[in-house]
Amino acid sequence: MGLKSDNWIREKSLNEAMISPFCEGLVGEGVVSYGLSSYGYDIRVTDEFKIFTNINAEVVDPKDFNENNVVDFKGDICIVPPNSFALARTVEYFKMPKDTLAICLGKSTYARCGIIVNVTPFEPGFEGHITIEISNTTPLPAKIYANEGIAQVLFLQGDEACETTYADRKGKYQSQTGITLPRILKKS
Repeated sequence: MGLKSDNWIREKSLNEAMISPFCEGLVGEGVVSYGLSSYGYDIRVTDEFKIFTNINAEVVDPKDFNENNVVDFKGDICIVPPNSFALARTVEYFKMPKDTLAICLGKSTYARCGIIVNVTPFEPGFEGHITIEISNTTPLPAKIYANEGIAQVLFLQGDEACETTYADRKGKYQSQTGITLPRILKKS
């Protein structure tokens, strides 16, 4: 298994729509950078957010998530309250090859401000927008900029395709297009 370079990412994105829309260069002047980098791709979030709130004093339960725990926000700048959390989705839509795993890591520009993006894998065969989890670990309000970089994705290609892809096992987040709240598969 090996880390893939900018040439491989460019080829897969332009020929197989692995990342769409795809930005062939790194955009970095006046913005938190996004686009193709040496060994990864810096992704952006749209202007739609779900911000956690305690107004309704609900327990956060990943098996039975109550939508009253979040408020919807749309705008170019999202203010995440102190010691709080928000969800967003990527501008980019991913179609992961059957022999490739991607790992999403937060950008250091945000991390240096106490804003952490959850490390998450994109499994072979996954397709969809990525729901990004953003934590404000500081005691101060924090700004998140829409349509600018939020995290970097690294691509690891296996020596062979996996036996069962995320699509094959009908993963619960397959083909997600909006900000997708936590869910579990119901017993049949």
